[in-house]
Amino acid sequence: MGTLNIPGPNASNLIERDHKVISRSYPRAYPFVMDHGKGVEVWDVDGNRFLDFAAGIAVVATGHCHPFVVKSIQEQAEKFLHISCDFYHEKWIQLAEKIHSIAPFSEDAVSFMCNSGAESVEAAIKLARYHTGRTQFIGFHGAFHGRTLGAITFTASKPVYKHGFFPLMNGVVHVPYPDPYRPVLISSPGEKYGETIVRYIEEQVLERLLPPEDVAGIIVEPILGEGGYVVPEDSFFPALRDLCDRFGILLIADEVQSGVGRSGKWWAIEHFGVEPDIVCSAKGIASGLPLGITFAKKSIVDWPKGAHGNTYGGNPISCSAALATLDLIETEYLENAIKAGEYAKSKAEELFFQYPCVGDIRGKGFMIGIEFVENRETKKPASDLSESIIQNAFKRGLLLLGCGKSTIRIAPPLCVTFQEIDEAFQILDSSIKVSLGELTEFAA
Repeated sequence: MGTLNIPGPNASNLIERDHKVISRSYPRAYPFVMDHGKGVEVWDVDGNRFLDFAAGIAVVATGHCHPFVVKSIQEQAEKFLHISCDFYHEKWIQLAEKIHSIAPFSEDAVSFMCNSGAESVEAAIKLARYHTGRTQFIGFHGAFHGRTLGAITFTASKPVYKHGFFPLMNGVVHVPYPDPYRPVLISSPGEKYGETIVRYIEEQVLERLLPPEDVAGIIVEPILGEGGYVVPEDSFFPALRDLCDRFGILLIADEVQSGVGRSGKWWAIEHFGVEPDIVCSAKGIASGLPLGITFAKKSIVDWPKGAHGNTYGGNPISCSAALATLDLIETEYLENAIKAGEYAKSKAEELFFQYPCVGDIRGKGFMIGIEFVENRETKKPASDLSESIIQNAFKRGLLLLGCGKSTIRIAPPLCVTFQEIDEAFQILDSSIKVSLGELTEFAA
């Protein structure tokens, strides 16, 4: 299992051209220049093969270029590409009907469609303000909700996302996320940590900072994404739902990364037995085509004609891709996300027992985080080590992305096979050994 000759001459040439004309603000992870892909496999412009366990940041849920998705796109492209939100078309309606059928709440669901996760968050912010007549919000440390000015105000995972862009949106207070591995608050006797976080919100935020009658919504990722693939303590969401009900606050679930089957359920919040009021979705919903959806309980979507809209909302190509994607997930890949996800997590747990530098394994479905630490007792993040492992894995044909301070995500397309999981973890294992100095580059 040797290293690849990367970047090759074609990739190097394209990267040089890119640097002359593309914004340097994009956070390129390593010099991968894609040529084509099929399923979980991708090839660069020099013919090198890779396993994609990043899935375009959890986007290509059905794998690269699934023939059913491609066919749906082609058939729609032959009819029309665009009509705008001033008019109607059937695919748009069909997709909203499908969302209604899988929504994580019992009330009828009404959808607003846009282009991205950040746009879906912006729509949720506006809808919550309009419906409640309130202006204030609560978000969480470690969260990532997007990079537009409203969404970035809620984002609290890295300061670089905000540096140079102040002032941001007014009216957002952040609180700790209920991270069982890294708790920052002390629980009372008999109190679960998720309940501790909600008590903190009530006693320290609603009683000291924000009058509850001014709070429109609490926006939260059911599983923290960019912040480290953190699964909250089980008591958190039931306690949070109760808090929102008592004070008339809307519970907004940001399922941009965790939704559409990635956690083994349609929506990650379903793992915790509560219903949100508004849901934000994007990423995996259309297998790579730009699409965001904000959907909410019908009683909440009471804004009038013209209150919100966009040019490309309900784009027919994206809607067609989404319908095909949801069909594949429902009939094949939701079950695979559970079974193959459990298998992948068991492979990750083997690394925990093999390497003391692996501090924690967590996640659901194919949203699995492997956190690397300098010491298991202190839990100090091993940021340089995790980055070295990602780079070494790339050299050996495995695409990975980090999150949090020192966590590697295991987030392949939901169609991944057990054989591909085995191959990926063999590469990951050798990459860890090389990064620790236990194996030479040549031997690996």
